[in-house]
Amino acid sequence: MKHAGPAALETLVPLLEKVRKRTALREKSKGCFYWKSKGFLHFHEDPAGMFADVRLGADFTRMRVSTKAEQKALLEAVDRFFLEASGAH
Repeated sequence: MKHAGPAALETLVPLLEKVRKRTALREKSKGCFYWKSKGFLHFHEDPAGMFADVRLGADFTRMRVSTKAEQKALLEAVDRFFLEASGAH
């Protein structure tokens, strides 16, 4: 599964805009987000759809993000992670 190229990332613009609102994240290159100094979220394209690798623990978790519902699930997982990381759970 290859990293998402520019054309694939264009299909995710609304999702990327929502991810960019998470101020703890820094986008070092289009679609590649870092938290603190570690890679946190990036995207892959595959004939089966678009996927995100997100570091919700020690390792990356792969989540499908082809549909609005799948994108919402990713954002909810990211928000849950930051809520727990802040100790406010």
